[in-house]
Amino acid sequence: MKKTGGDVDEFVAAVRPAKRQRDAARMIDLLREVTGREPELWGTIIGFGSCHYRSAAGSEGDAPIAAFSPRRESTTVYTLRTAAHGERLANLGPHETGVSCLYIKDLDAVDTGVLREIVAEDYRRVLAGETGDTTYTVTD
Repeated sequence: MKKTGGDVDEFVAAVRPAKRQRDAARMIDLLREVTGREPELWGTIIGFGSCHYRSAAGSEGDAPIAAFSPRRESTTVYTLRTAAHGERLANLGPHETGVSCLYIKDLDAVDTGVLREIVAEDYRRVLAGETGDTTYTVTD
C-alpha cells in the first residue's frame, strides 16, 4: 500500500452518505489526537503515520500506523488484531469485526472513549514493536 496524496478535506467532502462524512471528520479529529500526526490519503484510506511491516510468514509492505476508511455502509477502523481488544470491544457499542477491522455504522452510537483506547493501544504497540509475529518499523 502506498500514500496516494491528495487533499484529505476534499476527499471527506465527497464522502456519502452525509452521516459517514460527519463520522469521517470526527475520526480524523480522534486519530489526530491519539497519534499527534496529520492525516494522509492512502487511496480511500485515511492514514496517520507510516510503517513498514514484515510478517513471520514473509509478507511485507507499507501501511499507515493508524487508519480508517469512510465506506458507504460503515466506517472501517483498521486494527492490528480485533481479538486483542476483547473487553474493550464488549464496551464499545454496536459494531462488527473482521480479523483486523472494526465496522462502525454510526459513530454516535459507540463509546468514542473506548474507540480512542483501542486506537491508542494499537498505535502504542506498533511504536514499541510489541505486535506478535509481525514486525513494524516506523518510517515517518
